Amino acid sequence: MADKNYRSSTGVTGFHYGVVGDGTTAESVERIKFLQNITVEMASEFVKAYGDNVTAEIATSNGDITVSGAFHKLPIEDKQVLLGMETVDGISAIGSTDNPPYVAVIFEKTHEDGSVEYVGLPKGKFSRPNIEGQTKEDSVEFSSDEIEAEFMDREVEGFTDPKSVLTAMDEKGETTNRDAIYQKIFGQPYPDEEVTP
Repeated sequence: MADKNYRSSTGVTGFHYGVVGDGTTAESVERIKFLQNITVEMASEFVKAYGDNVTAEIATSNGDITVSGAFHKLPIEDKQVLLGMETVDGISAIGSTDNPPYVAVIFEKTHEDGSVEYVGLPKGKFSRPNIEGQTKEDSVEFSSDEIEAEFMDREVEGFTDPKSVLTAMDEKGETTNRDAIYQKIFGQPYPDEEVTP
C-alpha cells in the first residue's frame, strides 16, 4: 500500500464554473479569481428502526449539497451568468421570475508540499446574494462578496450511480487527475490560462 498523505490543505484557489443546463458538457469554463473561502456542506443523517427494544436497522438519509463561498470581489459578468440576470443598456436586474442556470463547479485545495486536491460539483444553482456596504472609517477595510448554491446528483460518466461531489488529488507537478476531473465535471479539458495575481 502506498504511503498515505496526512498533510492538511492551507489554501484555496482555481474556482472554475461552467453552464451545463440539462446536459453534462459546459458551454465554456470560466475562472473567478481570488476565492477567499468555500464550504461544501453535505447533509446526512442516520434513520433508525427499532424492535425488541434494540436498534433493528440503520439507514442513511442524504440531503442536497450546499455550497457557500466568499470572494475578494465577484465580478458583475460572473454574477450575470451565475444568477441568470437580465441586462439592458448596461444595467443588470434581479427579479422574482429569475431562474439561474444549472452550473458545474471545480475548486482547488492547495497544500504546502505543492500537492492539490480538486473538488468538483457537477450540477447546481446559485442563489441571489445579499448586497452589503459599510462606510469608510479611519482605516481602509476591504469587503468581500459571498454567494451560496445548492448542488444535486447528476449522471457522471464511469460511475454506476448519479453523484453530487467528486474529488481528486495530484502530487506536486502532476496534472493527470486534474485533467480527468475537468473532463468528468465540464466535459472539457482543463482550460489553458495565464494565472496572474
